[in-house]
Amino acid sequence: MIKYALICEQDHEFEGWFPSAAGFDRQVEGGQVTCPACGSAEVRKGLMTPNIATSERQAKPAGPAVPREVLDALRDIRKHVTENADYVGPRFAEEARKIHYGESEARGIYGEATMAEAKALIDDGVEVAPLPKLPEDQN
Repeated sequence: MIKYALICEQDHEFEGWFPSAAGFDRQVEGGQVTCPACGSAEVRKGLMTPNIATSERQAKPAGPAVPREVLDALRDIRKHVTENADYVGPRFAEEARKIHYGESEARGIYGEATMAEAKALIDDGVEVAPLPKLPEDQN
């Protein structure tokens, strides 16, 4: 996959991912690449800086910038949960189901669940939500 910085005829800037340089050319020629702001299919590549990994800095895909206030609010939510709920580790799905069906004491819990377990809980009507992932979790 290759990411290009793109510019439309109205000078709107946006990015696009393509399977290859030839794939980009085919899609542009076929009118399949359009500006998300104005819908123009007159699109060209913009100026890009290369993302080169060095021994000091390994290239990482850049995520969207998250405002500090949002990160602080997410940290507060996570702190509240971890300070006020019981950690049940990998037994999360089992314990959440027991609480939902009244087989265990009603209380806040947190722990780990696979995507399949979380989907099954939601399908069964059990209210669950993931704890927010924070930048420091990537270290």
